[in-house]
Amino acid sequence: MLRFRSLGSGSSGNATVVEAGDGLQVRRLLVDCGFGIRQLATRLGAAGLGIDQIDAIFITHEHSDHVGCAPTAALRHRIPVWMSPGTHAALGAPDLDGLLRVAQDMVPIDLGTLCALPFTVPHDAREPLQLRCTDGASHLGLLTDLGHASSHVLQQLQGCHALLLEANHDPEMLAASRYPAFLKRRIGGEHGHLANHAAAGILAAVRHPGLNRVVAAHLSAQNNQPRLAQEALADALEWPAHGVDIASATKGTDWINVALPL
Repeated sequence: MLRFRSLGSGSSGNATVVEAGDGLQVRRLLVDCGFGIRQLATRLGAAGLGIDQIDAIFITHEHSDHVGCAPTAALRHRIPVWMSPGTHAALGAPDLDGLLRVAQDMVPIDLGTLCALPFTVPHDAREPLQLRCTDGASHLGLLTDLGHASSHVLQQLQGCHALLLEANHDPEMLAASRYPAFLKRRIGGEHGHLANHAAAGILAAVRHPGLNRVVAAHLSAQNNQPRLAQEALADALEWPAHGVDIASATKGTDWINVALPL
C-alpha cells in the first residue's frame, strides 16, 4: 500500500512523508525537511511517527523552506539524504558523514517497497528535482516549486493515481499585493511558482480516469485563498471543489491512501 501525508506546505516550511509497505516491510521517505528539528518531531508525532522511523530524506532544492533541519536530522539519526549535485553545491557542500546520496534526473531511488523517480523542473534553484513515487502498483506525483510545466514534467506525471501539486498564487492577488516588483516578477516568472490556472492546466494535461486524489500545495498566505485553488483545480478535473484537498501550512494533510481505481 502506498500513502502520503503532508506535514505542512507553504513559504514557512515544506515536508511530505511517503510510505509504502507490503505487509512484511514498510519504507518511509521524507520529501523535504523545511522545519526546525523540534517542529519536525512534533509534526511527525502528529502523523504517528518518530524521526527514527524515516528511512531516507529527499531534498528537492536548496531553498530554506525545503531544507530546514535536514542535515541535523540526518546526522543525529543516521538517515541517508538524497539530493542533486547542484543542490548539494548550492548548500555549500556540507559534510554529511557518508550519508549523502546523489539524486539525478530519471535515475530511480530504490528503497525496497518504495521507489522514487526524480525528474528535473524549471525553478530558480541550482538543480531542482521533484518526484514520482510508487509501490509497484499505485503511483504518486509530487510537484511543487516550479514556474511552468515542461514537456518532461508532464511526461512524468502521466498515469499517476494521486498528485500533490503546487497552486501557489492567484495572479490578480499577486499583482495587487504589497510585494516589490522584482518579487512579483520572480514568483510569476517561468522559473518561479505555479499560479492556480497553471496548476489547473497541468491537471487538464495529465487527467485520466485513474486519478483519484489531488492535493493543492504550497499556497501563498498572502496571494492565494484555498477556495480559489480548489475551484481552479476542480474545474480542470470536472470535480466538485471539495474533491480537491488542501495542504495547509500549519497542519498539512491527514494520511491519504493512493488507491487504484475500482
